[in-house]
Amino acid sequence: MLPTPCHVIGDVHLGVAPSEAERALLHLLRGLPSRGRSLVIMGDLFDFWFSWRHVMPRTGFRVLAALADLHDAGIPVLWIGGNHDCWGGAALQAETGAQYTLEPWRGRIGPWDALLAHGDGLREVEDAPYRRLRNVLRHRWSIAAYSWLHPDFASRLAMASSQTSRKGRALDGGAGLLAVGTRQLETPGGPDLVLHGHSHVPMLVPAGRGTYGNAGAWYLDRQYLLIEERQVSRRQWCDTGADVVLDVATMPNEHAASAHDPVIRRV
Repeated sequence: MLPTPCHVIGDVHLGVAPSEAERALLHLLRGLPSRGRSLVIMGDLFDFWFSWRHVMPRTGFRVLAALADLHDAGIPVLWIGGNHDCWGGAALQAETGAQYTLEPWRGRIGPWDALLAHGDGLREVEDAPYRRLRNVLRHRWSIAAYSWLHPDFASRLAMASSQTSRKGRALDGGAGLLAVGTRQLETPGGPDLVLHGHSHVPMLVPAGRGTYGNAGAWYLDRQYLLIEERQVSRRQWCDTGADVVLDVATMPNEHAASAHDPVIRRV
């Protein structure tokens, strides 16, 4: 279980993100102990990350240090691995103290029954070719072979090949992942809150018998989700600290954690 208030960020793509996006993220992370009680990273914090045995990429080292500081301050961090940062779970977990997983995460965030997944490979038809490629890329033999490449060359190769999958937003406007989330929210005994990343499309909408959300891409929008006891809100980060609330989804009654009719308020 993760305590609320819980901040949810996604798709930062450190390494190609503008420097101001990284500075804004550091500001959020360093102020989080006074603003919240847990943090969720919805994947692709890095545009590329690989865990070699004796070296680690220097990209985003200040962000990793800030995550370690959160852990030391007693703030739990859940990191859902994405398609860009899926090759470093053990090292990232050891260095930051975050709970890192490549599998969908189902659990409580405060009173919310939540299902979290990065979103890559979830669309049944459109993502079928990618799922086959993913099986190859994440196979232990492929990882072992890649580890023999020099880190400088391997990083350049990965960054060049990742341009297509990180560019802009999903061509379907996030509709594919919304459909996946809606089916999960319609399932009896299913969650009442489904969160994805990957599409880079920020969203907070009623779906099925619950609420669907996507924090979008921090490197594009500086948006995040805030999960509280009675509501989830989509917010726009502001350097002054007075963040703008864009959408709010409220839980209608005290016993609605397993199934509810959410109320979305546009602000």
